[in-house]
Amino acid sequence: MDAKLVNPIIDAFMEVMPQMGFPMPKRLRVYLQDRNLISNGVILTVGFTQGMNGKVIYNMTADSARYFASTMMLGVPVSKFGDLAQSALREMSNVLTARAATHFADLGVEVDITTPELTISEDNAIKISDSKFLMVEMDVGGYRIDIALAVDRDV
Repeated sequence: MDAKLVNPIIDAFMEVMPQMGFPMPKRLRVYLQDRNLISNGVILTVGFTQGMNGKVIYNMTADSARYFASTMMLGVPVSKFGDLAQSALREMSNVLTARAATHFADLGVEVDITTPELTISEDNAIKISDSKFLMVEMDVGGYRIDIALAVDRDV
């Protein structure tokens, strides 16, 4: 996988999160991972179709997910993942991935994105690729979110 594919994801994250009321994110590290992703507690998956097939996965702890959902809901406290909190998290992943899709278009790759899927489960291994995929660890106000990118096309 071409490492430059991760730049649209990082750029979108750095642009969009402050616009949604979050502190400026910090990139912690970028690395290759082999086939499986271990859930930190809450996973949001958005697929890519058309010019590039694959997916981006936002992986976070339950505490991080409550923080992100609460911020998306303008500070409403989140103690459990009811419909409103889940909707807020899906919307966050949708906006982030849609922005990344515009960056992919700037590279000449037109992509559509799928509806975000949300999974709540800790320590499960999820096979997301038949080979290696890119991982980006981000920090947002002291809350970590890991972003996995698994695609079958190099740009």
